[in-house]
Amino acid sequence: MLFNSFVFLLAFLPTALALHALAERVRPDWRLAVLVGLSLVFYGWWDPRFVPLLGASVLLNWWVSRLYLRAPAPWLIPLAIALNLAVLALFKYLDFLTDLVDLIPGVDLARPGWVLPLGISFFTFHHIMYLTDLRAGRAPGFGLTKYALYIAFFPQVLAGPLVRWSEIMHQFDERPYDRPDAAERIGRGLMLLTVGLAKKVFLGDPLAAYVNPVFQAAAAGKAVTMAEAWQATLGFTFQIYFDFSGYTDMALGIALLFGVVLPQNFDVPYRATSLQDFWRRWHMTLSRFLRDYLYIGFGGNRRGLAVQLAALLATMTLGGLWHGAGLTFVAWGALHGAGLGAGVLWRRAGFPMPVVLGWVLTSLFVVLTWVLFRATSFEAALAIYKGLLGLTGPGSGFKWRAIAAAAAVAILGPTAWAAVHRLPPRRWLAVLFGLLFVVVLLKIGDDANYEFIYFQF
Repeated sequence: MLFNSFVFLLAFLPTALALHALAERVRPDWRLAVLVGLSLVFYGWWDPRFVPLLGASVLLNWWVSRLYLRAPAPWLIPLAIALNLAVLALFKYLDFLTDLVDLIPGVDLARPGWVLPLGISFFTFHHIMYLTDLRAGRAPGFGLTKYALYIAFFPQVLAGPLVRWSEIMHQFDERPYDRPDAAERIGRGLMLLTVGLAKKVFLGDPLAAYVNPVFQAAAAGKAVTMAEAWQATLGFTFQIYFDFSGYTDMALGIALLFGVVLPQNFDVPYRATSLQDFWRRWHMTLSRFLRDYLYIGFGGNRRGLAVQLAALLATMTLGGLWHGAGLTFVAWGALHGAGLGAGVLWRRAGFPMPVVLGWVLTSLFVVLTWVLFRATSFEAALAIYKGLLGLTGPGSGFKWRAIAAAAAVAILGPTAWAAVHRLPPRRWLAVLFGLLFVVVLLKIGDDANYEFIYFQF
């Protein structure tokens, strides 16, 4: 179910909080099991066929961890990681691989067309992080209930953030409502939930009307004017930010209601003054995963400049492929890898980079590469790029108001986490957020209820 749906906000979430609070007070030893059960209900609401997949994934990886702790065979965890990646590839990349094979003359394979289980990329990466740290001696063993909650905790199972076991496991042992700051956590959790909803409903979703028709026209082979291309490109730049950061704010807020602090995932990324700075601010938990589990494994910056550049390119290319099974995603990731490599060369050469110029170049690079991320094919992306360059005529009717408002909030405003934690506990503030929540509910009832963009990844 969607965070921005009536069934979640008015039925599931209140019921889950009541059951969790009851278990916390009456049977604290049942609390984690209740959260696991609630998480499976939440996950299965969308498509119950994939609950067995999630359950089997948890059971098998937990069993591997227990087996490794008893008899640490060096091949066991690499095999388990390979199997996790194989399952991910079957569901997410089989059509993509089929299309690549079909490029061979004389080959015409039918696409399997398997349905992509929600959250499979995220819970697969959670398994990989834990198993890798277990093999390195950094992670201990955990009971099945706690491990299942780490993987399936419903605020983050579908679209992150990517949470390391060391960031969350110790929190499961706490009595969250006995903490002296329990009431403050609940209040700030409700505020984060409301702000995230508002970002999604009032800033992200309206931009879809600016973006979708233009990219659909490009995909259909139609010419895109300069005004349409810039409207769609800038619109998507801020749509994806408010859609995904809004989801993250909701996830962090909901987790706080259950006494769990999840890591932040965004830190005003459109203020970045270099591409390296951008990836330290955008989807921060994925950036850390790519750095610690791929880039360093490929050699990082410890084996010379050539290896470092190759590691950046390989890491970001794989990061692009993780986002979507398509060559446009691969190209998007490769461009970011090449851009990061260019930044390394620039810094090594000792060339200066004024802050304003760095911000302009970074913003332009990020905005232009979002076209590949959003376009359904290279042909559609090329149509957008032609429009951006004015090769198909200037056009008219550029819709700028919603884009300007979104840009101001994204670039000038603080993160929701920072804003919420700066606000003092006041009754008038609670009333204000309550009214905002009601207005959001009314807006949800009036308009189309858009899914979150990152659900497809």
